[in-house]
Amino acid sequence: MKKYGSIICALALACIGLILAACETTGPGAATAAPPNSGHVLIYRVANFGEDMALVVSVDGKDVGSFTEGANYSGYLPAGQHRLTVHAEPNRTGVGPGRKTLNVQAGQTYSYTAAWSGGNLVLVRGH
Repeated sequence: MKKYGSIICALALACIGLILAACETTGPGAATAAPPNSGHVLIYRVANFGEDMALVVSVDGKDVGSFTEGANYSGYLPAGQHRLTVHAEPNRTGVGPGRKTLNVQAGQTYSYTAAWSGGNLVLVRGH
């Protein structure tokens, strides 16, 4: 009987492990709760952005990421005024950065696309 007790205990622990793994919410693709008093900001790359170029996104003067083809910025910012800046890397032709001042309201989502306009990058509202 002791032999079966060990097997049952091992199976129970394995089941608990599987249940806990299924409840994981911090992995890739998992939904995360928005921080309190914040807004969600999304910045996409326009389809013709460039294969060998990265979109570098800065918020309030601090780089928050470099996004290559197929990748986009998604982040939460506290309510209030923020300065979004995007630029291309490498910047072989001296393209000017795109800038946008955003007044974030809690619970709102803001979506932009980084696109080319007259030799410069611009942030176009909507997606």
